[in-house]
Amino acid sequence: MKWFGRRQKPGTMRRSENPDQAHLREFAQTRQGVEGFVEPRTAVTEYTLLLVAIDGEWTRRRVPSVQWAHNFANKLGIPSYDAAVVGYPPRMREYNARMKKNGLS
Repeated sequence: MKWFGRRQKPGTMRRSENPDQAHLREFAQTRQGVEGFVEPRTAVTEYTLLLVAIDGEWTRRRVPSVQWAHNFANKLGIPSYDAAVVGYPPRMREYNARMKKNGLS
């Protein structure tokens, strides 16, 4: 039984980015007008970073902390906001409505 054993072999280098971070980076670098909205921890989810492009397309991934999310956005040169304070941009809802109307949701 290796339930409690190591997941990696000793001496194995860890990747510098996990898949969630890589996805956020790729989204931000391949869309225009991206803004970040840092969502607070809830009873069922950890902190998340919601990225919204200028056309309303969006993606959401877990992040280690609020500070990490803001630093990540700053390094990429995109503005970041606390979602609990500013809310969500209307273009995100409009994008969702367009996708639903076109049967793509």
